[in-house]
Amino acid sequence: MEPFQIDARDGDARAGVLHLRHGTVETPAFVPLATSATVKTMLPSEVADLGFDMVLGNTFHLFIQPGHELIERFGGLHEFMAWSQPIITDSGGFQVFSMGHGSVAEEIKGSRSGSRQDRILEISEEGVRFRSYVDGGERFMGPETSMEVQAVLGSDIALAFDECTPFHVDRDYTARSTERTHRWLDRCVDWRAEHAPEWQQLYGIVQGGVYEDLRIESAERIAAQPGVDGIAVGGSLGQEKEQMREVVRWALRPTPAEKPRHLLGIGDVDDILASVAAGIDTFDCATPTRIARHGMALVHDPDSRWRLDLAKSPWRESDEPIDPDCPCPACRDFTRGYLHYLVRAGELTAKRLLTHHNLTFMARLMSEIRQAIREGRLADYAEAVTSGGRARTG
Repeated sequence: MEPFQIDARDGDARAGVLHLRHGTVETPAFVPLATSATVKTMLPSEVADLGFDMVLGNTFHLFIQPGHELIERFGGLHEFMAWSQPIITDSGGFQVFSMGHGSVAEEIKGSRSGSRQDRILEISEEGVRFRSYVDGGERFMGPETSMEVQAVLGSDIALAFDECTPFHVDRDYTARSTERTHRWLDRCVDWRAEHAPEWQQLYGIVQGGVYEDLRIESAERIAAQPGVDGIAVGGSLGQEKEQMREVVRWALRPTPAEKPRHLLGIGDVDDILASVAAGIDTFDCATPTRIARHGMALVHDPDSRWRLDLAKSPWRESDEPIDPDCPCPACRDFTRGYLHYLVRAGELTAKRLLTHHNLTFMARLMSEIRQAIREGRLADYAEAVTSGGRARTG
């Protein structure tokens, strides 16, 4: 059986199944972040019960603490965190970017701090020397380090080590950085051939910033690389949504249809719909769980960017649920007024309930997208959702 099976198409959108060591993943799929071996506030069984087939563990953070050697002694990441289904691991390249430049949004806005930049000591052909955010000690990560850690973690899908090129750099730097990412990919492939478990899939990461020719060249280079099982699109995708969507289309243009495609760090509803229509199969993003911990619930309202801020005073006396059609405990059992109180009081229960709600929202969204593709009406579904309708496919 092929590792990636496409069952239905609607334009460039695809619905299918990834066949991995620890199970199958129905696509298109949203992948919740289990950055530090946990989906924050949730039990693994709860995440699985919501319908998620795969989670993402972060190589960089697990390398720093508790350390891949300790996780290996527990039998690998699946055993360590009691998650029996597939895991994809980020390579650590994005975290190198974040240490020097902040989040993507911070870097684009130019809100960088000197203390943050001091954490990166050197980015060289060999890899990256940096200071640990835990104890300040000097550490090193290169392509071989990243691949070794991911092999020890035992993830079903490993990502090749890359430099996540910043937005505020010129074309020359972007080109040189992208070429280095390609050389690092060669080293990841070589290490994998000798040391990684045969069943671990490897995705190469398309870089090239906001430059069409660089994105296309990078995608062609990675798609042609023997030993690469899938394509991930990473790096700075631009300053605005339309630019981001254009960059994604550039990156997908040379990508073989039979290879799975992952979009790194994107999770807004409208972006997912646009990217699925362009041919993306899987997504990961911190947004749904992170905003839940800050008192925000995902709702069917594009005018508010699909977000309801329960910390705001208008909800203090509201006896409405977040969403009367949502089956999650936050909507089934509690009012907006009660949740407002929990959020304002800093109660941990609020973080847990809103995380459960937001993941329920994302799981239902992806299920409806898959069904819409199979029924050949993704465009109508996307139009209903992005215009504020309560689109349902079943």
